[in-house]
This record gives sequence, structure tokens and C-alpha cells, in this order.
Amino acid sequence: MVPFVIACGQCFFCQKSLPAACDNSNPADKADASEIAFGQVMTGAFGYSHLTGGYAGGQAEYARVPYSDYGPIKIPDGVEDEKVLFLSDIFPTGWMAAENCQIERGDTVAVWGCGPVGLFAIKCAFLQGAGRVIAIDHHPNRLALARANGAEVLNYHEVRVREALQEMTAGLGPDSCIDAVGMESHGFSPDNIVDAVKTSTRMGTDRAHVLRETIMAVRKGGTVSVPGVYGGFADKVPVGAFMQKGLTLKTGQTHVQRYLPALLEMILDGRIDTTDLISHRLPLEQAPEAYRNFKENQNEWTKVVLHPE
Repeated sequence: MVPFVIACGQCFFCQKSLPAACDNSNPADKADASEIAFGQVMTGAFGYSHLTGGYAGGQAEYARVPYSDYGPIKIPDGVEDEKVLFLSDIFPTGWMAAENCQIERGDTVAVWGCGPVGLFAIKCAFLQGAGRVIAIDHHPNRLALARANGAEVLNYHEVRVREALQEMTAGLGPDSCIDAVGMESHGFSPDNIVDAVKTSTRMGTDRAHVLRETIMAVRKGGTVSVPGVYGGFADKVPVGAFMQKGLTLKTGQTHVQRYLPALLEMILDGRIDTTDLISHRLPLEQAPEAYRNFKENQNEWTKVVLHPE
């Protein structure tokens, strides 16, 4: 199993168990772009963008694996591929999203977005001791999957999310909020409409509706965890609420290498089902069709497994 982030295992950050901040895996001819965009050189990642090294291999029949002596792990014989497939990305991402919430036993965690990462964040929040998880989305099938994994659900087309969360938590707000949506948030709220105009006219890059909503919804002294990807600039983020409420914000690409051994053990012990969100299994040659449907039919297409043979 190969992590989606590429790390050397030897630099300052890898030695601190922060492989998603590796200093050496982004090639020199690509590294300058991320330093200009983000202030520091980003780690390399498979199939992501030129900001993270321009590596091929997000979904490919074959891929070169730099630093293959650090990170990739051998899977025991007899384990079905699908059970461990998501160790490369979404299972560790959901685990780190929950871990960043600093969950105390019995906490209430709200998760925005019931896509693959959000669903794994729900599973992992419970594994880490959450008493309640509240899932927010509008696709019926995805909300049903969240409910099947123990979450209470809110359809944001039917309720005002912040007010509903206040009512469900006796006026406190959730202890932690997870933004598993990121920069492509959709909807007809005023801020999202402004964001859409700005992104279409290149006056902005990100739609930060969910980030804004998590900051406003979380309880005072709570934590906002952001596994959802943001890529550039956004405005109207309520920094006043962030400061006045005394919040903690934790985010970042996933430190997959740090988590792999323990998460593999959970799978082998049967503590987590990693396959219930798979909706389609297709040959690799149908990947373009799968991507199109994953974008346009999100209610029915939850997670696609591509088979190279």
C-alpha cells in the first residue's frame, strides 16, 4: 500500500512524524511554485498538481514510487484488496480529521460533507470516543450512509444548519466541527454566490462557505478540523468569531505514513468496515466515465473502485 503523499523519511519534518510536510519530495523544478503560493515548499503527492511535484499516479496502472523504502507497507497475504485500498488516502484522512478535533469521550462532533472523507471522519470520530456525530449534506444516499454509520443527519436544504446544531446541543454548539468539503462548496447562500462569481472571474480561488459555517457553529473553546482542500485565497472568513470564541483550527495534508500501521491493524482486527461506501466497481479504462458520474451524480456515485486488469 502506497501513501498518496511522498516523503523522504529523513528531513526535519519527517523526523517529527510530519511526512505531509516533507522538505525533499517536491522536485526542485516544481518546488518554487508552491513556495510562492504558500510561503513554504509543499511535499510531493501522487496525481495532485504541479504545486506538489507534478507526479503522475493518482489513478494509474503503473507509477514510479520515490522513497519507496519509507511509507509503503506490505499487506499480509489473504487480505482482500478492497479492505485495505483506502489506506492510501481517505481512511487516514478521516482519521487525522477526527484526531485534529482533540475528541474527549462523549464529545459531539459535526461533520460537513458525507463524501468518502466525511464518511470516514464519522467512523473515526466514533472510534476515537465521540458520543454523537452529526452529519451535514443534502444527498439522500450519502445521508443514509452517514446514518448507517451511527450519525444523526441534517439536510442543509431543509434546515438552517447553525440554528439546528444549537438546538441539538442545548445551545452550546458542537465540541468540534469538521469541514470535509473544502474549496468547492456549492449552494445558494449569499456568500457562496459571491464566491462563485469571484472564482469564475478569477478574483478568488476558493468557496469557503463551509469553513465560515464551522467557525460560526462550533462551541466556544472548540476545534475546527479541515481535511477539505483549500488551494488559494478566500475572503469574508469570520476571523472575529474565530478569535473571540477562542477556537483551535487544525488542518493540513494527511500524514499517511504516521497512521498506516495502526489503521491496518484496525482493519485486520475487524474494528472498521472500509468497504460500505463503495458504490461502483469499474475497469480502469472507464475512469473518465467514473469521474464524470462522480461529479454529476454524487447521490448515486459514492466511491468508485477501479480495477486495472
